[in-house]
Amino acid sequence: MRLGQSPVEVVPLGVGCWAWGDKRYWRYERDLGPNDVVEAFSAALDAGLDFFDTAEAYGAGKSEQLLGYLARRSGQPLVLATKYAPLRQRGGPPAIAKGLAASLKRMGLPHVDLYQLHWADRDEAPIDATMAAFAAAVHAGHARAVGVSNFSASELRAAHAALARHGVPLATNQVRYSLLDRSREVDGVLDACRELGVTLLAYSPLEQGLLTGKYTLDNPPPGPRAEAAQFTRDNVVAAQPVLRLLREIATAHRVEPAAIALAWLLAKPNVIPLAGATRGAQVTANAHALAAVLSAAEIAALDSATEPWRVAR
Repeated sequence: MRLGQSPVEVVPLGVGCWAWGDKRYWRYERDLGPNDVVEAFSAALDAGLDFFDTAEAYGAGKSEQLLGYLARRSGQPLVLATKYAPLRQRGGPPAIAKGLAASLKRMGLPHVDLYQLHWADRDEAPIDATMAAFAAAVHAGHARAVGVSNFSASELRAAHAALARHGVPLATNQVRYSLLDRSREVDGVLDACRELGVTLLAYSPLEQGLLTGKYTLDNPPPGPRAEAAQFTRDNVVAAQPVLRLLREIATAHRVEPAAIALAWLLAKPNVIPLAGATRGAQVTANAHALAAVLSAAEIAALDSATEPWRVAR
């Protein structure tokens, strides 16, 4: 699948690498370590996945280091994406080239396939000047494509227009999207992506593990994740009918519930889920989504069950 109108093509299921190296939230070196990351990466390659998404903010650059090392060692033609964090007083758009150079150094690469602005900030990263800097990275051969992340519909349109003035297409917008967060369907983001030919990269497609069925009120995730909005008592209770339906459909397809949650996203045109994973078995289970083609009746049932989560945030 092509990322927007860029030259970059990927298998339409990405691997999110937020947890790789992140000590604070994902408890790297406590709940997972280097061996787990290597196992997850290897399982992705075995499953035929080739798209990996990281960011300089993940583990303060550790995720980029791990992914870059593993990608170089694999010797395989992979598609790697990272993000620039427009932190306050970092230096505005002129600092972007330096930030990209630092990411490439950590990853040990001459260029990155997809370079994304991690979030919108009209003061630190005014869209016109920021997109000009990203376009310059493409023209210099340091990035093959440009994306944004957490952009609203209006911000997306502005970024698309700004890049077009430099002859560069906006490839992607990475936003939260799942069965339990369907706000992109009603806030204009999904419509804008389709209108402009921008691929929507769906992060947290499994709601940080809630849609796997692994976690319950009596068995919350470890560490700070237990305090996330996904795991409030009301949300966990409300999600139980959805989880029962996922298990029912998963049984019919002989896959895990996570694969069905991802298959629901894959059934949508121009949407690519980015499923994070900290174990090889998770990656393998997620990859089964590529072969789990849902029927119209199954999609309708999932749509109906998750209608309460189809609200603008």
